[in-house]
Amino acid sequence: MTGRFASYDGTQLGIHVRGDGPPLVCLPGGPGRGAEYLGDLGGLDENRRLILLDPRGVGLSDDPADPATFRVDRMTADVDALRRHLGLERMDLLAHSAGAILATLYAAAHPDRIARLVLVTPGLATVGVDASEQDFQAVLERRSAEPWYPAARAALAEIQAGSLSVETFAASRPLFYGRWDDTARAHATAGVADRHQAERLGYFDGFELDPDAVSSGLSRLGGPTLLYAGDEDPLVTPAMVRQAALLFPDASVVVQPGAGHFPWVDDPAAFAAAVRAFLA
Repeated sequence: MTGRFASYDGTQLGIHVRGDGPPLVCLPGGPGRGAEYLGDLGGLDENRRLILLDPRGVGLSDDPADPATFRVDRMTADVDALRRHLGLERMDLLAHSAGAILATLYAAAHPDRIARLVLVTPGLATVGVDASEQDFQAVLERRSAEPWYPAARAALAEIQAGSLSVETFAASRPLFYGRWDDTARAHATAGVADRHQAERLGYFDGFELDPDAVSSGLSRLGGPTLLYAGDEDPLVTPAMVRQAALLFPDASVVVQPGAGHFPWVDDPAAFAAAVRAFLA
């Protein structure tokens, strides 16, 4: 089921609703990727009602009148508008990858609105945690014997140099799955569209990091946080999530064996079981 609601500035935002049970609001990553790629998050919809938000300018959501509202810190107002639309005083919030940057900004600004927070292979720049070059290279090198590795590694180098093209994004994808099989190939194109480029470009445009302020806000969270990593993910290593966990008042860490940046694709049952246990 899909739906739309008006955000704080009147922009119509789209949501995908899956499953039954207590609501779990879900923020996609990318940036600029439609929430459809989250799917059922490995089967979490069996006992939770997943509310998957398409960011402004992406998927079911309209383009905003003001392109400056693509910036990640300004989109915290969209998250709060969704909370109000759902009639929730406090919400369980799950975010993936770049979506976790939005989630941590929101949680730091509104710690009283968060019941439980799940950060999956999360972007951690807002709390000042980055991958070491040594760890990054070590994870990548473990895949160097794969036939797709040279082309994917070259595409990743282009992304690191500033390329945001859809073609470069697609070519780099094998590096971010535990297995580059038919399931991963199909998943890699879900939620990707040329139209989303404006949101991708605007997400960090003019945004200034303030890790101390974010960490201060997160220290006021009253509920628990789960930081979830895959041990084959070069972008967000287990060492990074363990370091970030120290910044939350009540945090736990799960590292999924054999998983890349999309752990619910690599092993749906393991992912859903771990997240379900935390939310319970």
